Amino acid sequence: MLTIGLHPSAIDYSQLPDGIDEAQLTARIALGHAALREAGFDVVSCLIGTSADDAEASVRRALGEHAVGLAMIGAGVRALPEHTLLFERLVNVLVEAAPGIRLCFNTAPENTVDALDRWVARPQP
Repeated sequence: MLTIGLHPSAIDYSQLPDGIDEAQLTARIALGHAALREAGFDVVSCLIGTSADDAEASVRRALGEHAVGLAMIGAGVRALPEHTLLFERLVNVLVEAAPGIRLCFNTAPENTVDALDRWVARPQP
């Protein structure tokens, strides 16, 4: 599975709730990916900036290097109106470059496993 999210250094923290900063978000993303691996998911992380062109190139590169059937696009990309074009580009590149791919969406790094569980059977150890 491919997880796509804004790199913590690309986020304007003035728009987020008090107390969230780059270090905290970086730690939360790392814990979310660890939870995915612990749950048995093979995770490819693709942290992107806000440039739609650069993000598309990063996602195409990740898809070229890894066969994935499911992609999760993080809330940082989807939830802020200024990232609408970025979100559209990511969805379109995913369906073009990986026909048949399924998409899922989390609301925070901590509930990514729940988002995947809605669309794929959890791998058994």
